[in-house]
Amino acid sequence: MRTAEAPSLLYKVPSIVKVLNLAEMFSTAQPLEVELGSGDGSFLVEYAARHPERNFIGVERLLGRIRKMDRKGQRAGLMNLRGVRIESAYFLEYLLPAHSAGALHVYFPDPWPKRKHRRHRLIDERFPALAQMALAPGGRVYFRTDDRNYFEQMLEVFAANPFFRPVATPDELAGLRTDFERDFEARGVKTLRAAYVMEPLTGKR
Repeated sequence: MRTAEAPSLLYKVPSIVKVLNLAEMFSTAQPLEVELGSGDGSFLVEYAARHPERNFIGVERLLGRIRKMDRKGQRAGLMNLRGVRIESAYFLEYLLPAHSAGALHVYFPDPWPKRKHRRHRLIDERFPALAQMALAPGGRVYFRTDDRNYFEQMLEVFAANPFFRPVATPDELAGLRTDFERDFEARGVKTLRAAYVMEPLTGKR
């Protein structure tokens, strides 16, 4: 007897000019975390499985990668994970409801290493303000990259925003690897990490 296939975890955005209705995406209202550029879901599927008390959205532009995340999430029987196929910067600025996320995860975004292409980087001067709009009070942003120049840019733009202060990456997060990270580690490439918490502006830093 053939078993019924699990429903897809990929969410088709009904409109690219209206913010998402999270109640339509998830059957249970829970704290939300978002991974911008989720790749094949290596990190997010495992993290969502460990935390059924939270909801997760993985944002990925490439169809092949997000389909892999979908298959992994279905095999794990996850009800708290959804995938959205769209550009991460657009999703963050226009589709994610304001102050809805408890955390943003950005792991190994395209470094666009050539100087003339750096304007395409996800983490730029505008990103901290967009993160501030997306995050709930006390929300956090977690970064990983293998590119030293990009890492320094990440630190610089967040240091310039008075609403964020650096914090340590929790051991649990640091221990969960992405597909890129496993490949880099096998070649001896070091992972650079940073994390920030959003706080009310008090006049002191």
